[in-house]
Amino acid sequence: MCVEMRELPRMGAEVGVVGLGTWQFSGARGPADDDRAVATITAAVDAGATLVDTADVYGDGRSERVIGRYLTDHPLADVFVATKMGQRGGNAPASYHLDNFRAWTDRSRANLGMDVLDLVHLHCPPPAVYDDDAVFDALNLLIDEKRITGYGVSVDTCDQALRAIARPGVASVEIVLNPLRPKPIEHVLPAALAAGVGVIARAPLASGLLSGGYDELTAFGDDDHRCVARRDELPGETFAGLDFHGALTAVRKLSAVVPPELTMTQFALRWIIDQPGVTAVIPGASSPQQARCNAAAASLRPLHVEAQMMIAEIYDELIRPQLHHRW
Repeated sequence: MCVEMRELPRMGAEVGVVGLGTWQFSGARGPADDDRAVATITAAVDAGATLVDTADVYGDGRSERVIGRYLTDHPLADVFVATKMGQRGGNAPASYHLDNFRAWTDRSRANLGMDVLDLVHLHCPPPAVYDDDAVFDALNLLIDEKRITGYGVSVDTCDQALRAIARPGVASVEIVLNPLRPKPIEHVLPAALAAGVGVIARAPLASGLLSGGYDELTAFGDDDHRCVARRDELPGETFAGLDFHGALTAVRKLSAVVPPELTMTQFALRWIIDQPGVTAVIPGASSPQQARCNAAAASLRPLHVEAQMMIAEIYDELIRPQLHHRW
């Protein structure tokens, strides 16, 4: 399958517009099966998903090691791996220094079996990091030392994204973007496009809500992070930051906008792909079939303007008052 390729201009690299997120391989959403994970990566790459996203803390390196196993078995595969670092230091500003960066990237290189990492994102760093020139000097040195090819920042808020984009060495930002969280469209995507910075849309399905398969009776296992978020109604990324029942209300309204020939998942992914400035979207997949269906969104026609407008109206009505100011 042919997936549209989009550029990371500051790196001179291209990635498939639909990639693969791998948090689910860590066990954060219930029991993990490494053989199934490798089969899922294989299906995603065979379907054209060249970008595989991970982090050094996903399962304490388990997701990286699964990807490394795939890369060992497929040495000629066209795969661009983006990993993340920073959370291993407790996410304290003082932990973001060169010695830790060297140690963390060396560990990821070993896990992935890569001499040089393709792309490393700082993993939702604390606000003080964005203003610390020494942090970005250290990242530039990692490139000079041939530990990494490029770096970016995975951010929590739009303001943080804009601060990262202003850094001349930042090749990409990862940010939550989906029909329930469209705020980056206002300022982040135009700024990134103007600066030549890639944008990777994470949490595109709002913890699975935008698959359209959840209702009030949906249960999550005790070892699934969504169980805690649903019970405690914690703010953050899970369920787009909405309480579970409020999120279901918004999803049901969105489902009325979905054309009959598309699944809810494909609709959500296509909406993201259609936004000017988006480089790639990284949905997770727990099976080869899910990976193939996700990749298929890249070949769908762009959504009609009317659908875009209705999504904006639903956001303004149900979500903007709760979330817009928070992120």
